[in-house]
Formats: sequence, structure tokens, C-alpha cells
Amino acid sequence: MGNRISDIGRARSRVEADSRYNNLAPKKIAKLGSEKNPAIIHVQSEARCKEMRAMFDQHGWKYRIDIEPDKPEDVGDLERLLHPQQPTVVKKKAGRNQPCPCGSGKKFKHCCGAN
Repeated sequence: MGNRISDIGRARSRVEADSRYNNLAPKKIAKLGSEKNPAIIHVQSEARCKEMRAMFDQHGWKYRIDIEPDKPEDVGDLERLLHPQQPTVVKKKAGRNQPCPCGSGKKFKHCCGAN
């Protein structure tokens, strides 16, 4: 039979550790324009609102539009949906002992890699 007080302490520390881990874990966010994460834009007029609704409906995105005539337009979510960020591709660098990419026929360290 174990010591009940020490068992309670172990259980509490496990619960606290789990909650700390969950607080530090990155939050998973739904895709922009989906049911869980609709695009939110602010427009100044009803005509602009109709224009934006037509664009969202054409692409099948979920959205929320607020009409605020006294504030500037905020259509950042629409811009992100229309022009998604592309991943950057890094070119592989030539190694020190590889042929130089300039075409001289020398090793990179003796041609363009020399300081």
C-alpha cells in the first residue's frame, strides 16, 4: 500500500505539466476562408459590400463583412486569399571542392570562393 499523500502529489504534478505543455504548444488555426476561420473585412459602403460578397461567393470562401462608414477599409484577408504567400526556394550553394558555377573549370575555393 502506497503513501496516499505522495500519490496525490505525483498526480497533481502530472496534471500541471500537461497544462503547461498545452499552453506552450502552437495553436492550430483553420484555413483562412473556411467555416472555422472566415475572412473578416471592413468596408465603407453598401455598394462595396455587395461587390465583396460577389467576389467571396465566386470563390466559395466563407466571410464576414462589416460596414463602417467612418473607418478606413480593411480588406487584408481578401488580399491574402487572392494572393497567397509562396514558399521561398533557396538555391543550393556550391561546395568548396565542387566545380565553380561560373564555368571556369576551377574548384570553387580557388575561383569565386576565394576571399
